[in-house]
Amino acid sequence: MTDQILRTAIAAARLPGPDLLAAFRGDMRVDFKRDRHDLVTEHDRRAEVMIRDLIFREVPDSTFIGEEGGSTGTGRVGWFVDPIDGTSNFASGIAFWCVSVGAVVGGKVVAGAIFDPVADNLFCASAEGAWLNGKPLRSAGAAAEENATLVCGYPVTRDFRLDGKDLSLQRFGRMVETVATLRRPGSAALSLAHVAAGWVDVAMGFGANPWDVTAGMLIVEQAGGRYLPYALGKCPAGAPAHHHPGYLALRGGADYPTLQGIAREISRQREDEAVARQA
Repeated sequence: MTDQILRTAIAAARLPGPDLLAAFRGDMRVDFKRDRHDLVTEHDRRAEVMIRDLIFREVPDSTFIGEEGGSTGTGRVGWFVDPIDGTSNFASGIAFWCVSVGAVVGGKVVAGAIFDPVADNLFCASAEGAWLNGKPLRSAGAAAEENATLVCGYPVTRDFRLDGKDLSLQRFGRMVETVATLRRPGSAALSLAHVAAGWVDVAMGFGANPWDVTAGMLIVEQAGGRYLPYALGKCPAGAPAHHHPGYLALRGGADYPTLQGIAREISRQREDEAVARQA
């Protein structure tokens, strides 16, 4: 069954690739969801429907959780799907976006696939290992923290509101001073895949959804890296890692105490504030 789930995840991640590539850097209508930073296109919605139909055809005992359409079905295999992770990049013509498909059984991530149509790179993983374009994927040899490459979207406007603008920028400054290189690429899933491949040393995020990280966290771990989840006051103790909105993903061999300290600090602050609101 796990083999079938992995095959389905791979097929689902690949399925909308040709249509998305044909639309990329063309004219498209862009809508907004929660705010001007949260974009969606007709291609996101169409790709999600394509993926959902394939999954229910191949694995009828499924529950589908998509970014655009919400939850469908009540089956044993849960699928967390982002049809275009990095929609803002996709809509702007920036070649850093992907399709992410993760499968969960009994609260455990059992398979994941991330497809980058522009680079034609397929990252995938199961309990048997991780692969990039069919070849075993191992992440090792991370740089020392002061020589590391970090990919991180923090802070954004939401972080200013939650943590305070001055404190958010102070933390960002500490990140910049700690590592050799910091990038803000705009796709959590593809950033995690790049950590798994050893192309970057560490990725951090503090506003992730399960469809952003379910596939990527498994690929990172099965490639030999570490995935550290942070609750940020939004999920209960013992919740599965893919439901945590915060994460620090480390390439194999990475030990980054300063970055881990910053992540813990952000999480503790938000947890304390969540407790205070409930009091």
